[in-house]
Amino acid sequence: MTPVLLTLPVALPLLAAGFTAALPRHARLRRTAALATTAMVLAPAAVLLTRTAVTGDDILTTRIGDWPAGMAIVFAADAFSALMLCTTALLVLVCLAFAAASGDDRKPVFAPLVLLCSGGTYGALLTADLFNLFVLLELMLMPSYVLLTMAGGRGRLTAGRIYVTISLLASTMLLAGLALVYGLTGTLNLGALAGAARDSAAVAAAGAVVLLALAVKAAVVPLHGWLPRTYPETSPVITALFSGLLTKVALFAAIRIYAVVYDGDRAHLWLLLAAAWLTMVVGVLGAVGESAMRPILVFHMVSQVGYVLLGPALFTTDGLAAAIFYLVQYVLVKTALLLCAGAVETAYGTGRLDGVKGLAAREPLLTAAFVTAALSLAGLPPMSGFVAKLGLLRATALEQDWISLTVATAVSLLTLLSMLKIWSAVFAGPPDPPEPAPHRSPAEAPRPARPGLVLPAAALAAFSLILGAGGKPLLDVAQVAAAHLTDPADWIAAVTSRAAGTGVAGP
Repeated sequence: MTPVLLTLPVALPLLAAGFTAALPRHARLRRTAALATTAMVLAPAAVLLTRTAVTGDDILTTRIGDWPAGMAIVFAADAFSALMLCTTALLVLVCLAFAAASGDDRKPVFAPLVLLCSGGTYGALLTADLFNLFVLLELMLMPSYVLLTMAGGRGRLTAGRIYVTISLLASTMLLAGLALVYGLTGTLNLGALAGAARDSAAVAAAGAVVLLALAVKAAVVPLHGWLPRTYPETSPVITALFSGLLTKVALFAAIRIYAVVYDGDRAHLWLLLAAAWLTMVVGVLGAVGESAMRPILVFHMVSQVGYVLLGPALFTTDGLAAAIFYLVQYVLVKTALLLCAGAVETAYGTGRLDGVKGLAAREPLLTAAFVTAALSLAGLPPMSGFVAKLGLLRATALEQDWISLTVATAVSLLTLLSMLKIWSAVFAGPPDPPEPAPHRSPAEAPRPARPGLVLPAAALAAFSLILGAGGKPLLDVAQVAAAHLTDPADWIAAVTSRAAGTGVAGP
């Protein structure tokens, strides 16, 4: 049963990608297949989460094809990977629903490419081998090159060149780092590399190349410049999809590698701490200076990466648990905000702050979704963002890291300021007809956003409220996941054991 649970999240999207690619003239069938496949991925993901975080199985592993150790592709699920698997599958499902309403999925290549991208993402979350991580990241990235450039504004080709160039550079750096690690240790199995960077300065330097490449992919400051120059240029649904997949998988992999290969070595934590501060501050200052909804939210994507880094920089169970909770709710909240911006752009033809006004009077559900998600991003009660940020601030206070506490609090205030900037320009005040969209004639008046455009964001915003008021189950799962990171002995034993094919490794 365990091998099936671990392989289905990868196999289903890849098989469905081939199926939908063979249906270039059947948009409705492609849409149904993509939605159904992603919904089916949620089922094994939920079972994995239950078994790893609730029933006490702890770590589930399998070797694809039952090849011997050292040759097999090892998949492993613990509370952290299972939680991220559920989160990303939910994100893909919601984005596919938005694409169905906006019409983005009518393009014959849309569904196959999204399914390929999601399959690579799920595999990257489950793999326990660094070379297979590289392969699965590339499987995730190759479709993204086409997805980013096939829709969007006039700058999409320039954005595509930047995106492809930086992605290839980061991938080359990652492969070089893996070659160095393999040359020094003779293995790329994460379990076999446990503690290698703590014991060897050479392995630590080689691992630093790997982490640097992942930092580029995660848009950590000062390696972030590519993200605000590319994501706003594509279509809204692709921006929302990428926000929860590409950078977050890189963050996930970096946290896992540091916990296992470096064994959480505190000698290097000051670098993570400096990166967290810079990323929080630079991202939020960039957001304050923008004049359109999506560019503001994309810069916040950078800023929130800094909050996630704060947990690993502390490397305590409380800090990591808060960072994991923050990462999950942030993926959902940021997706909700980007889909709100997408609904505005699709219905009114512009996302500029001076292009549309008074939406609160004509779009009550969209307004409620935006306000809920915006307050959560800023960390105000009773939203999930408040619980997450409070956990991070508590963890920094326990470590007496007053600088991090001050920076995180100040950035939250600036985040609220930029959310108020969008509110006052786009939602508050009397309605003012915006400029017509490029595909409309000047005589055509824009219509209110269709329910299908608003409901995906509203559902995620409601989820933020639920996590704020009743977030203890997620906090409990985050605590289990954090314990596996601070003490990865069970995970290491599971992915290196010859019994891995049996599927369960307990304490």
